[in-house]
Amino acid sequence: MCAKATMEEFEALLAESLEIDTPQEGSVVKGRVIAIEAGQAIIDVGYKMEGRVDLKEFADLGGSADISVGDEVEVYLDRVENARGEAQISRDKAKREEAWDRLEKAYANETRVEGAIFGRVKGGFTVDLGGAVAFLPGSQVDVRPVRDAGPLMGLKQPFQILKMDRRRGNIVVSRRAILEESRAEQRAEVIGNLSEGQTVDGVVKNITEYGAFVDLGGVDGLLHVTDMAWRRVNHPSEILSIGETVKVQVIKINKETHRISLGMKQLQSDPWDSVENSYPLGSVHKGRVTNITDYGAFVELEAGVEGLVHVSEMSWTKKNVHPGKIVSTSQEVDVMVLEIDSAKRRVSLGLKQTMRNPWEVFAETHPVGTAIEGEVKNITEFGLFVGLENDIDGMVHLSDLSWDQRGEDAIQNYRKGDTVQAAVTEVDIEKERISLSIKALGDDTFTDAVDGVKRGSIITVAVTAIEEGGVEVDYNGMKSFIRRSDLSRDRADQRPERFQVGDKVDVRVTNVDSKTRRLGLSIKAREIAEEKEAVEQYGSSDSGASLGDILGAALKGDRN
Repeated sequence: MCAKATMEEFEALLAESLEIDTPQEGSVVKGRVIAIEAGQAIIDVGYKMEGRVDLKEFADLGGSADISVGDEVEVYLDRVENARGEAQISRDKAKREEAWDRLEKAYANETRVEGAIFGRVKGGFTVDLGGAVAFLPGSQVDVRPVRDAGPLMGLKQPFQILKMDRRRGNIVVSRRAILEESRAEQRAEVIGNLSEGQTVDGVVKNITEYGAFVDLGGVDGLLHVTDMAWRRVNHPSEILSIGETVKVQVIKINKETHRISLGMKQLQSDPWDSVENSYPLGSVHKGRVTNITDYGAFVELEAGVEGLVHVSEMSWTKKNVHPGKIVSTSQEVDVMVLEIDSAKRRVSLGLKQTMRNPWEVFAETHPVGTAIEGEVKNITEFGLFVGLENDIDGMVHLSDLSWDQRGEDAIQNYRKGDTVQAAVTEVDIEKERISLSIKALGDDTFTDAVDGVKRGSIITVAVTAIEEGGVEVDYNGMKSFIRRSDLSRDRADQRPERFQVGDKVDVRVTNVDSKTRRLGLSIKAREIAEEKEAVEQYGSSDSGASLGDILGAALKGDRN
Protein backbone atom coordinates (compact mmCIF):
# COMPACT_ATOMS: atom_id res chain seq x y z
CA MET A 1 0.00 0.00 0.00
CA CYS A 2 2.81 2.31 0.90
CA ALA A 3 4.78 1.35 -2.21
CA LYS A 4 1.80 2.00 -4.36
CA ALA A 5 1.35 5.48 -2.90
CA THR A 6 5.00 6.27 -3.40
CA MET A 7 4.79 5.32 -7.10
CA GLU A 8 1.77 7.53 -7.68
CA GLU A 9 3.46 10.45 -5.97
CA PHE A 10 6.52 9.93 -8.13
CA GLU A 11 4.48 9.91 -11.35
CA ALA A 12 2.65 13.06 -10.28
CA LEU A 13 5.90 14.81 -9.48
CA LEU A 14 7.37 13.66 -12.83
CA ALA A 15 4.35 14.92 -14.77
CA GLU A 16 4.48 18.22 -12.92
CA SER A 17 8.17 18.49 -13.69
CA LEU A 18 7.61 17.79 -17.34
CA GLU A 19 4.82 20.39 -17.51
CA ILE A 20 7.07 22.96 -15.92
CA ASP A 21 10.21 22.18 -17.88
CA THR A 22 8.74 21.53 -21.34
CA PRO A 23 7.97 24.82 -23.15
CA GLN A 24 4.44 25.29 -24.43
CA GLU A 25 3.89 25.20 -28.19
CA GLY A 26 2.90 28.58 -29.62
CA SER A 27 5.10 30.55 -27.23
CA VAL A 28 8.33 32.51 -27.53
CA VAL A 29 11.39 30.82 -25.97
CA LYS A 30 15.02 31.71 -25.57
CA GLY A 31 17.73 29.71 -27.32
CA ARG A 32 21.45 29.70 -28.12
CA VAL A 33 23.07 29.39 -31.53
CA ILE A 34 25.24 26.27 -31.44
CA ALA A 35 26.10 26.06 -35.15
CA ILE A 36 25.56 27.70 -38.53
CA GLU A 37 25.45 25.46 -41.59
CA ALA A 38 23.74 25.25 -45.00
CA GLY A 39 22.20 28.75 -44.66
CA GLN A 40 20.59 27.84 -41.36
CA ALA A 41 21.26 28.49 -37.72
CA ILE A 42 20.98 25.51 -35.35
CA ILE A 43 19.56 26.69 -32.05
CA ASP A 44 19.44 24.88 -28.74
CA VAL A 45 16.20 25.90 -27.04
CA GLY A 46 16.93 23.73 -23.96
CA TYR A 47 14.97 20.84 -22.72
CA LYS A 48 17.29 18.75 -24.89
CA MET A 49 15.62 20.26 -27.98
CA GLU A 50 17.24 21.80 -31.01
CA GLY A 51 15.75 23.48 -34.06
CA ARG A 52 16.76 25.08 -37.32
CA VAL A 53 16.01 28.65 -38.58
CA ASP A 54 16.88 30.11 -42.00
CA LEU A 55 19.51 32.83 -41.69
CA LYS A 56 17.32 35.23 -43.71
CA GLU A 57 14.95 35.40 -40.74
CA PHE A 58 17.72 37.08 -38.77
CA ALA A 59 18.37 39.70 -41.43
CA ASP A 60 16.97 43.21 -41.22
CA LEU A 61 14.94 44.49 -44.16
CA GLY A 62 17.21 44.64 -47.17
CA GLY A 63 20.27 43.65 -45.09
CA SER A 64 22.29 40.53 -44.23
CA ALA A 65 21.96 38.16 -41.26
CA ASP A 66 23.74 39.47 -38.17
CA ILE A 67 24.18 36.33 -36.06
CA SER A 68 27.08 34.22 -34.71
CA VAL A 69 27.59 30.97 -32.85
CA GLY A 70 26.95 31.51 -29.16
CA ASP A 71 24.41 34.30 -29.62
CA GLU A 72 21.26 34.11 -27.54
CA VAL A 73 18.08 34.67 -29.50
CA GLU A 74 14.34 34.43 -29.02
CA VAL A 75 12.38 32.13 -31.30
CA TYR A 76 8.79 31.02 -31.65
CA LEU A 77 8.11 27.34 -30.83
CA ASP A 78 5.63 25.98 -33.33
CA ARG A 79 6.02 22.31 -32.38
CA VAL A 80 8.08 20.49 -29.75
CA GLU A 81 9.09 17.81 -32.26
CA ASN A 82 8.73 17.58 -36.03
CA ALA A 83 9.16 14.62 -38.37
CA ARG A 84 12.94 14.76 -37.97
CA GLY A 85 12.73 14.75 -34.21
CA GLU A 86 13.69 18.42 -34.02
CA ALA A 87 11.86 21.37 -32.54
CA GLN A 88 10.02 23.43 -35.19
CA ILE A 89 10.98 27.06 -34.45
CA SER A 90 10.76 30.47 -36.21
CA ARG A 91 12.59 33.71 -35.70
CA ASP A 92 10.08 35.66 -37.88
CA LYS A 93 7.15 34.62 -35.73
CA ALA A 94 9.04 35.52 -32.61
CA LYS A 95 9.76 38.95 -33.98
CA ARG A 96 6.12 39.28 -35.07
CA GLU A 97 4.82 38.47 -31.59
CA GLU A 98 7.30 40.85 -30.08
CA ALA A 99 6.36 43.51 -32.61
CA TRP A 100 2.61 43.07 -32.00
CA ASP A 101 3.11 43.51 -28.27
CA ARG A 102 5.11 46.65 -28.88
CA LEU A 103 2.71 48.02 -31.50
CA GLU A 104 -0.37 47.43 -29.36
CA LYS A 105 1.22 49.50 -26.61
CA ALA A 106 2.07 52.25 -29.13
CA TYR A 107 -1.45 52.15 -30.54
CA ALA A 108 -2.96 52.40 -27.06
CA ASN A 109 -0.67 55.32 -26.16
CA GLU A 110 -1.07 56.95 -29.63
CA THR A 111 2.69 57.10 -30.02
CA ARG A 112 4.60 56.92 -33.27
CA VAL A 113 6.29 53.76 -34.51
CA GLU A 114 9.25 53.33 -36.81
CA GLY A 115 9.05 51.41 -40.04
CA ALA A 116 10.14 51.22 -43.66
CA ILE A 117 8.12 50.99 -46.88
CA PHE A 118 9.24 47.87 -48.73
CA GLY A 119 6.56 47.01 -51.29
CA ARG A 120 3.69 48.25 -53.41
CA VAL A 121 0.23 46.65 -53.32
CA LYS A 122 -3.15 47.54 -54.71
CA GLY A 123 -4.30 50.81 -53.18
CA GLY A 124 -1.07 51.57 -51.34
CA PHE A 125 2.16 50.16 -49.88
CA THR A 126 3.46 47.60 -47.38
CA VAL A 127 5.45 48.75 -44.37
CA ASP A 128 7.80 46.70 -42.15
CA LEU A 129 7.28 47.77 -38.53
CA GLY A 130 10.13 45.71 -37.17
CA GLY A 131 8.57 42.31 -37.53
CA ALA A 132 4.96 43.14 -38.34
CA VAL A 133 3.76 44.10 -41.78
CA ALA A 134 1.33 47.04 -42.05
CA PHE A 135 -0.70 48.55 -44.89
CA LEU A 136 -0.07 52.17 -45.90
CA PRO A 137 -2.96 53.53 -48.05
CA GLY A 138 -1.94 55.69 -51.00
CA SER A 139 -3.86 58.62 -49.55
CA GLN A 140 -1.84 58.43 -46.33
CA VAL A 141 1.62 58.63 -47.88
CA ASP A 142 1.86 62.43 -48.03
CA VAL A 143 -0.23 65.58 -47.64
CA ARG A 144 -0.29 65.81 -51.43
CA PRO A 145 -0.54 63.01 -54.01
CA VAL A 146 2.81 61.25 -54.53
CA ARG A 147 3.66 60.43 -58.14
CA ASP A 148 6.93 58.62 -57.41
CA ALA A 149 7.33 56.72 -54.14
CA GLY A 150 10.77 55.41 -55.10
CA PRO A 151 12.76 57.75 -52.80
CA LEU A 152 10.65 56.59 -49.83
CA MET A 153 11.32 52.87 -50.30
CA GLY A 154 13.47 51.26 -47.57
CA LEU A 155 13.80 54.53 -45.70
CA LYS A 156 13.22 54.20 -41.97
CA GLN A 157 10.75 56.83 -40.85
CA PRO A 158 7.98 57.35 -38.30
CA PHE A 159 4.36 56.25 -38.85
CA GLN A 160 1.12 56.64 -36.95
CA ILE A 161 -1.04 53.54 -36.38
CA LEU A 162 -4.59 54.25 -37.53
CA LYS A 163 -6.11 50.82 -36.95
CA MET A 164 -4.98 47.34 -35.93
CA ASP A 165 -6.62 43.92 -35.49
CA ARG A 166 -4.29 41.25 -34.02
CA ARG A 167 -6.74 38.40 -34.58
CA ARG A 168 -6.90 39.13 -38.31
CA GLY A 169 -3.31 40.36 -38.49
CA ASN A 170 -4.28 43.75 -39.95
CA ILE A 171 -2.44 47.00 -39.27
CA VAL A 172 -3.11 50.30 -41.08
CA VAL A 173 -0.61 53.14 -40.72
CA SER A 174 -0.24 56.72 -41.91
CA ARG A 175 2.76 58.76 -42.87
CA ARG A 176 0.56 61.73 -43.73
CA ALA A 177 -0.61 62.13 -40.12
CA ILE A 178 3.02 62.56 -39.01
CA LEU A 179 3.68 65.12 -41.76
CA GLU A 180 0.51 67.06 -41.00
CA GLU A 181 1.32 67.18 -37.32
CA SER A 182 4.83 68.32 -38.07
CA ARG A 183 3.53 70.73 -40.66
CA ALA A 184 0.94 72.09 -38.25
CA GLU A 185 3.66 72.76 -35.68
CA GLN A 186 5.77 74.41 -38.34
CA ARG A 187 2.81 76.42 -39.62
CA ALA A 188 1.95 77.56 -36.12
CA GLU A 189 5.54 78.70 -35.60
CA VAL A 190 5.72 80.51 -38.95
CA ILE A 191 2.28 82.09 -38.54
CA GLY A 192 3.21 83.20 -35.06
CA ASN A 193 6.03 85.22 -36.59
CA LEU A 194 3.78 86.82 -39.22
CA SER A 195 1.53 89.84 -38.86
CA GLU A 196 -1.00 91.49 -41.14
CA GLY A 197 0.60 94.20 -43.25
CA GLN A 198 4.05 92.59 -43.06
CA THR A 199 6.08 92.30 -46.27
CA VAL A 200 7.76 88.91 -46.82
CA ASP A 201 9.50 86.94 -49.56
CA GLY A 202 7.99 83.70 -50.81
CA VAL A 203 8.35 81.10 -53.53
CA VAL A 204 5.53 80.34 -55.96
CA LYS A 205 4.66 76.65 -55.44
CA ASN A 206 1.49 76.24 -57.48
CA ILE A 207 -0.61 78.25 -59.93
CA THR A 208 -4.35 77.88 -60.43
CA GLU A 209 -6.97 79.80 -62.39
CA TYR A 210 -7.93 81.83 -59.33
CA GLY A 211 -4.46 82.57 -57.96
CA ALA A 212 -1.13 81.18 -56.79
CA PHE A 213 0.10 79.42 -53.64
CA VAL A 214 3.24 80.97 -52.21
CA ASP A 215 5.53 79.13 -49.76
CA LEU A 216 6.51 81.48 -46.93
CA GLY A 217 8.96 79.03 -45.39
CA GLY A 218 6.91 76.07 -44.27
CA VAL A 219 3.48 77.58 -44.66
CA ASP A 220 1.57 78.43 -47.85
CA GLY A 221 -0.38 81.61 -48.48
CA LEU A 222 -2.89 82.29 -51.23
CA LEU A 223 -2.17 85.13 -53.60
CA HIS A 224 -5.52 85.71 -55.31
CA VAL A 225 -5.52 86.81 -58.93
CA THR A 226 -7.31 90.05 -58.02
CA ASP A 227 -4.49 90.94 -55.60
CA MET A 228 -1.63 90.40 -58.05
CA ALA A 229 -1.83 93.73 -59.85
CA TRP A 230 -4.04 96.80 -60.07
CA ARG A 231 -4.66 96.02 -63.73
CA ARG A 232 -6.87 93.21 -65.00
CA VAL A 233 -5.09 89.81 -64.88
CA ASN A 234 -6.84 87.12 -66.91
CA HIS A 235 -4.65 84.29 -65.59
CA PRO A 236 -1.92 84.27 -62.89
CA SER A 237 0.55 82.70 -65.33
CA GLU A 238 0.65 86.08 -67.12
CA ILE A 239 2.83 87.51 -64.36
CA LEU A 240 4.01 84.54 -62.24
CA SER A 241 5.83 81.26 -62.80
CA ILE A 242 6.36 78.25 -60.50
CA GLY A 243 9.61 78.49 -58.51
CA GLU A 244 9.76 82.28 -58.81
CA THR A 245 10.62 84.26 -55.67
CA VAL A 246 8.18 87.12 -55.09
CA LYS A 247 7.72 89.87 -52.54
CA VAL A 248 4.23 89.86 -51.05
CA GLN A 249 2.29 91.55 -48.28
CA VAL A 250 0.33 89.63 -45.66
CA ILE A 251 -3.26 90.88 -46.06
CA LYS A 252 -5.08 88.60 -43.62
CA ILE A 253 -4.30 85.73 -41.25
CA ASN A 254 -6.99 83.36 -40.02
CA LYS A 255 -5.66 82.04 -36.70
CA GLU A 256 -8.23 79.22 -36.57
CA THR A 257 -7.81 77.80 -40.07
CA HIS A 258 -4.19 78.99 -40.48
CA ARG A 259 -5.09 80.43 -43.87
CA ILE A 260 -3.03 83.33 -45.09
CA SER A 261 -4.12 85.82 -47.77
CA LEU A 262 -1.37 87.59 -49.66
CA GLY A 263 -1.17 90.53 -52.02
CA MET A 264 1.32 91.97 -54.49
CA LYS A 265 -0.52 95.04 -55.72
CA GLN A 266 -0.70 96.37 -52.16
CA LEU A 267 3.05 97.04 -52.39
CA GLN A 268 2.40 99.45 -55.28
CA SER A 269 0.66 102.82 -55.26
CA ASP A 270 -3.08 102.69 -55.99
CA PRO A 271 -3.70 104.40 -59.35
CA TRP A 272 -7.25 105.22 -58.22
CA ASP A 273 -5.87 107.75 -55.75
CA SER A 274 -5.21 110.15 -58.63
CA VAL A 275 -7.93 109.16 -61.11
CA GLU A 276 -10.07 112.28 -60.65
CA ASN A 277 -7.09 114.54 -61.24
CA SER A 278 -5.72 112.54 -64.15
CA TYR A 279 -9.04 112.08 -65.94
CA PRO A 280 -11.29 115.14 -65.52
CA LEU A 281 -14.88 114.89 -66.76
CA GLY A 282 -15.21 115.61 -70.46
CA SER A 283 -11.55 114.91 -71.22
CA VAL A 284 -10.63 112.58 -74.07
CA HIS A 285 -7.99 109.86 -73.65
CA LYS A 286 -6.57 106.92 -75.54
CA GLY A 287 -7.29 103.49 -74.09
CA ARG A 288 -7.07 99.81 -74.92
CA VAL A 289 -10.10 97.51 -75.08
CA THR A 290 -9.53 94.71 -72.55
CA ASN A 291 -12.89 92.94 -72.43
CA ILE A 292 -16.15 92.92 -74.39
CA THR A 293 -19.53 91.96 -72.92
CA ASP A 294 -23.14 92.09 -74.06
CA TYR A 295 -23.64 95.41 -72.28
CA GLY A 296 -20.48 97.21 -73.38
CA ALA A 297 -16.68 97.18 -73.53
CA PHE A 298 -14.04 97.71 -70.83
CA VAL A 299 -11.25 100.08 -71.77
CA GLU A 300 -7.96 100.31 -69.85
CA LEU A 301 -6.84 103.91 -69.41
CA GLU A 302 -3.69 102.92 -67.51
CA ALA A 303 -2.49 99.90 -65.53
CA GLY A 304 -5.15 99.32 -62.89
CA VAL A 305 -7.69 101.81 -64.19
CA GLU A 306 -10.46 100.53 -66.42
CA GLY A 307 -13.65 102.20 -67.52
CA LEU A 308 -16.82 100.89 -69.08
CA VAL A 309 -18.15 102.13 -72.39
CA HIS A 310 -21.82 101.18 -72.16
CA VAL A 311 -23.39 99.89 -75.36
CA SER A 312 -25.58 103.01 -75.45
CA GLU A 313 -22.46 105.21 -75.57
CA MET A 314 -20.66 103.36 -78.34
CA SER A 315 -22.22 104.70 -81.53
CA TRP A 316 -24.58 107.47 -82.58
CA THR A 317 -26.26 105.30 -85.17
CA LYS A 318 -25.70 101.59 -84.34
CA LYS A 319 -28.29 101.12 -81.62
CA ASN A 320 -29.03 97.40 -81.56
CA VAL A 321 -25.71 95.74 -82.37
CA HIS A 322 -23.34 93.77 -80.16
CA PRO A 323 -20.35 95.80 -78.88
CA GLY A 324 -18.06 93.23 -80.52
CA LYS A 325 -19.19 94.51 -83.92
CA ILE A 326 -18.05 98.03 -83.07
CA VAL A 327 -14.74 97.41 -81.27
CA SER A 328 -12.39 94.45 -80.80
CA THR A 329 -10.21 93.26 -77.91
CA SER A 330 -6.78 95.00 -77.70
CA GLN A 331 -7.97 97.76 -80.05
CA GLU A 332 -6.83 101.29 -79.17
CA VAL A 333 -9.71 103.77 -79.04
CA ASP A 334 -10.35 107.37 -78.07
CA VAL A 335 -12.85 107.71 -75.23
CA MET A 336 -14.38 110.57 -73.27
CA VAL A 337 -14.70 110.51 -69.47
CA LEU A 338 -18.40 110.85 -68.63
CA GLU A 339 -18.50 109.99 -64.92
CA ILE A 340 -16.16 108.90 -62.11
CA ASP A 341 -17.14 107.08 -58.92
CA SER A 342 -13.92 106.70 -56.92
CA ALA A 343 -15.66 104.94 -54.03
CA LYS A 344 -16.91 102.17 -56.32
CA ARG A 345 -13.79 102.43 -58.51
CA ARG A 346 -15.87 102.96 -61.64
CA VAL A 347 -15.32 105.17 -64.65
CA SER A 348 -18.04 105.66 -67.25
CA LEU A 349 -16.65 106.31 -70.71
CA GLY A 350 -18.13 107.33 -74.03
CA LEU A 351 -16.93 106.34 -77.47
CA LYS A 352 -19.48 108.20 -79.59
CA GLN A 353 -18.77 111.46 -77.73
CA THR A 354 -15.35 111.63 -79.39
CA MET A 355 -17.12 111.96 -82.73
CA ARG A 356 -19.53 114.70 -83.83
CA ASN A 357 -23.23 114.05 -83.58
CA PRO A 358 -24.21 113.15 -87.18
CA TRP A 359 -27.59 114.84 -86.73
CA GLU A 360 -25.81 118.10 -85.83
CA VAL A 361 -23.58 117.74 -88.87
CA PHE A 362 -26.60 117.04 -91.09
CA ALA A 363 -28.48 120.05 -89.73
CA GLU A 364 -25.50 122.27 -90.51
CA THR A 365 -24.97 120.97 -94.01
CA HIS A 366 -28.64 120.43 -94.94
CA PRO A 367 -30.87 123.29 -93.85
CA VAL A 368 -34.65 123.00 -94.22
CA GLY A 369 -35.60 122.97 -97.90
CA THR A 370 -32.39 121.24 -99.07
CA ALA A 371 -32.98 118.51 -101.63
CA ILE A 372 -31.40 115.13 -100.84
CA GLU A 373 -31.18 111.77 -102.56
CA GLY A 374 -31.17 108.43 -100.78
CA GLU A 375 -32.10 104.78 -100.85
CA VAL A 376 -35.35 103.48 -99.36
CA LYS A 377 -34.16 101.40 -96.37
CA ASN A 378 -37.50 100.41 -94.95
CA ILE A 379 -41.21 100.78 -95.66
CA THR A 380 -43.67 100.96 -92.76
CA GLU A 381 -47.38 101.65 -92.39
CA PHE A 382 -46.69 105.31 -91.68
CA GLY A 383 -44.03 106.12 -94.27
CA LEU A 384 -40.63 105.52 -95.86
CA PHE A 385 -37.22 105.50 -94.20
CA VAL A 386 -34.52 106.87 -96.46
CA GLY A 387 -30.80 106.25 -95.86
CA LEU A 388 -28.69 109.39 -95.60
CA GLU A 389 -24.99 110.09 -95.10
CA ASN A 390 -23.14 109.02 -91.90
CA ASP A 391 -25.48 106.03 -91.40
CA ILE A 392 -28.50 108.10 -90.41
CA ASP A 393 -32.06 107.83 -91.75
CA GLY A 394 -34.75 110.32 -92.64
CA MET A 395 -38.46 109.60 -92.74
CA VAL A 396 -41.01 110.55 -95.37
CA HIS A 397 -44.45 110.46 -93.79
CA LEU A 398 -47.43 109.20 -95.79
CA SER A 399 -48.77 112.74 -96.01
CA ASP A 400 -45.55 113.90 -97.66
CA LEU A 401 -45.46 111.37 -100.49
CA SER A 402 -47.79 112.94 -103.06
CA TRP A 403 -49.92 116.01 -103.70
CA ASP A 404 -52.53 114.15 -105.68
CA GLN A 405 -52.76 110.68 -104.08
CA ARG A 406 -53.70 109.50 -100.65
CA GLY A 407 -50.61 108.45 -98.67
CA GLU A 408 -51.83 104.84 -98.40
CA ASP A 409 -52.09 104.72 -102.20
CA ALA A 410 -48.92 106.64 -102.95
CA ILE A 411 -46.71 104.38 -100.78
CA GLN A 412 -47.58 101.43 -103.02
CA ASN A 413 -45.43 103.04 -105.72
CA TYR A 414 -42.21 102.51 -103.72
CA ARG A 415 -40.04 99.46 -103.08
CA LYS A 416 -37.15 98.79 -100.70
CA GLY A 417 -33.90 99.77 -102.43
CA ASP A 418 -35.49 102.48 -104.63
CA THR A 419 -33.57 105.73 -104.94
CA VAL A 420 -35.74 108.72 -104.14
CA GLN A 421 -35.34 112.48 -103.95
CA ALA A 422 -36.87 114.52 -101.18
CA ALA A 423 -36.63 117.84 -99.42
CA VAL A 424 -35.57 118.33 -95.77
CA THR A 425 -38.53 119.67 -93.80
CA GLU A 426 -37.26 119.33 -90.21
CA VAL A 427 -34.19 118.19 -88.22
CA ASP A 428 -34.72 117.38 -84.52
CA ILE A 429 -31.23 116.84 -83.07
CA GLU A 430 -32.38 115.87 -79.57
CA LYS A 431 -34.83 113.26 -80.82
CA GLU A 432 -32.44 112.27 -83.64
CA ARG A 433 -35.16 112.64 -86.27
CA ILE A 434 -35.04 113.98 -89.79
CA SER A 435 -38.31 114.66 -91.61
CA LEU A 436 -38.35 114.57 -95.40
CA SER A 437 -40.94 115.33 -98.06
CA ILE A 438 -41.05 113.90 -101.55
CA LYS A 439 -44.05 115.94 -102.64
CA ALA A 440 -42.30 119.16 -101.64
CA LEU A 441 -40.07 118.80 -104.71
CA GLY A 442 -43.12 118.67 -107.02
CA ASP A 443 -45.72 121.30 -107.98
CA ASP A 444 -48.73 121.62 -105.71
CA THR A 445 -51.48 121.47 -108.34
CA PHE A 446 -54.22 121.96 -105.78
CA THR A 447 -52.70 125.13 -104.37
CA ASP A 448 -52.09 126.49 -107.83
CA ALA A 449 -55.61 125.58 -108.92
CA VAL A 450 -57.40 127.18 -105.98
CA ASP A 451 -55.14 130.23 -105.73
CA GLY A 452 -57.41 133.13 -104.73
CA VAL A 453 -60.38 130.88 -104.07
CA LYS A 454 -61.84 131.06 -100.61
CA ARG A 455 -64.98 130.06 -98.84
CA GLY A 456 -67.98 131.97 -100.28
CA SER A 457 -66.35 132.55 -103.65
CA ILE A 458 -68.49 132.02 -106.79
CA ILE A 459 -66.60 130.04 -109.43
CA THR A 460 -67.52 128.42 -112.72
CA VAL A 461 -66.97 124.68 -113.09
CA ALA A 462 -67.45 122.20 -115.91
CA VAL A 463 -69.51 119.04 -115.51
CA THR A 464 -67.33 115.98 -116.18
CA ALA A 465 -69.57 113.10 -115.05
CA ILE A 466 -73.19 112.45 -114.09
CA GLU A 467 -73.80 110.04 -111.17
CA GLU A 468 -76.84 109.04 -109.19
CA GLY A 469 -75.70 110.86 -106.08
CA GLY A 470 -74.64 114.04 -107.83
CA VAL A 471 -72.32 115.38 -110.48
CA GLU A 472 -68.52 115.45 -110.80
CA VAL A 473 -67.08 118.81 -111.87
CA ASP A 474 -63.67 120.19 -112.81
CA TYR A 475 -62.09 123.45 -111.76
CA ASN A 476 -58.68 124.25 -113.20
CA GLY A 477 -57.87 120.55 -113.35
CA MET A 478 -59.07 119.80 -109.82
CA LYS A 479 -61.91 117.34 -109.49
CA SER A 480 -64.77 117.99 -107.06
CA PHE A 481 -68.16 116.49 -106.45
CA ILE A 482 -71.51 118.25 -105.98
CA ARG A 483 -73.97 116.13 -104.08
CA ARG A 484 -77.58 115.78 -105.23
CA SER A 485 -78.86 117.89 -102.31
CA ASP A 486 -76.60 120.75 -103.41
CA LEU A 487 -77.69 120.75 -107.08
CA SER A 488 -80.59 123.20 -106.52
CA ARG A 489 -82.52 125.20 -103.97
CA ASP A 490 -85.70 123.56 -105.19
CA ARG A 491 -86.03 119.89 -104.45
CA ALA A 492 -87.68 119.33 -107.85
CA ASP A 493 -84.51 120.49 -109.60
CA GLN A 494 -82.14 118.34 -107.48
CA ARG A 495 -81.83 115.90 -110.37
CA PRO A 496 -78.37 115.02 -111.69
CA GLU A 497 -79.84 114.06 -115.08
CA ARG A 498 -80.81 117.66 -115.83
CA PHE A 499 -77.11 118.32 -116.37
CA GLN A 500 -74.96 117.20 -119.25
CA VAL A 501 -71.22 116.56 -119.46
CA GLY A 502 -69.57 119.78 -120.57
CA ASP A 503 -72.15 122.11 -118.99
CA LYS A 504 -70.72 125.22 -117.36
CA VAL A 505 -72.22 125.86 -113.94
CA ASP A 506 -71.69 128.65 -111.42
CA VAL A 507 -71.24 127.31 -107.90
CA ARG A 508 -70.51 128.69 -104.46
CA VAL A 509 -67.40 127.47 -102.60
CA THR A 510 -68.47 126.10 -99.19
CA ASN A 511 -65.12 124.71 -98.06
CA VAL A 512 -61.43 124.68 -99.06
CA ASP A 513 -59.72 121.62 -97.44
CA SER A 514 -55.97 121.62 -98.09
CA LYS A 515 -55.44 118.33 -96.25
CA THR A 516 -57.93 116.33 -98.28
CA ARG A 517 -57.25 118.56 -101.31
CA ARG A 518 -60.95 118.97 -101.92
CA LEU A 519 -63.26 121.91 -102.71
CA GLY A 520 -66.74 121.94 -101.21
CA LEU A 521 -69.10 123.24 -103.95
CA SER A 522 -72.85 123.92 -103.98
CA ILE A 523 -75.33 125.32 -106.56
CA LYS A 524 -77.95 125.49 -103.84
CA ALA A 525 -75.74 127.69 -101.68
CA ARG A 526 -75.15 129.99 -104.62
CA GLU A 527 -78.91 130.37 -105.29
CA ILE A 528 -79.68 131.06 -101.63
CA ALA A 529 -76.90 133.65 -101.47
CA GLU A 530 -78.16 135.35 -104.63
CA GLU A 531 -81.73 135.43 -103.28
CA LYS A 532 -80.58 136.92 -100.02
CA GLU A 533 -78.58 139.58 -101.82
CA ALA A 534 -81.52 140.47 -104.10
CA VAL A 535 -83.95 140.83 -101.22
CA GLU A 536 -81.56 143.12 -99.40
CA GLN A 537 -81.05 145.30 -102.47
CA TYR A 538 -84.48 145.46 -104.11
CA GLY A 539 -86.97 145.09 -101.29
CA SER A 540 -88.59 142.61 -98.98
CA SER A 541 -91.30 140.15 -99.75
CA ASP A 542 -93.08 141.53 -96.70
CA SER A 543 -93.74 144.86 -98.56
CA GLY A 544 -96.05 143.14 -101.02
CA ALA A 545 -93.53 142.50 -103.78
CA SER A 546 -93.36 138.94 -104.95
CA LEU A 547 -90.13 136.95 -105.03
CA GLY A 548 -90.45 136.87 -108.81
CA ASP A 549 -90.71 140.65 -108.97
CA ILE A 550 -87.64 141.02 -106.79
CA LEU A 551 -85.56 138.56 -108.78
CA GLY A 552 -86.75 140.14 -112.02
CA ALA A 553 -85.70 143.54 -110.83
CA ALA A 554 -82.38 142.12 -109.71
CA LEU A 555 -81.78 140.53 -113.09
CA LYS A 556 -82.78 143.71 -114.87
CA GLY A 557 -80.41 145.64 -112.69
CA ASP A 558 -77.65 143.25 -113.61
CA ARG A 559 -78.32 143.83 -117.32
CA ASN A 560 -78.25 147.60 -116.92
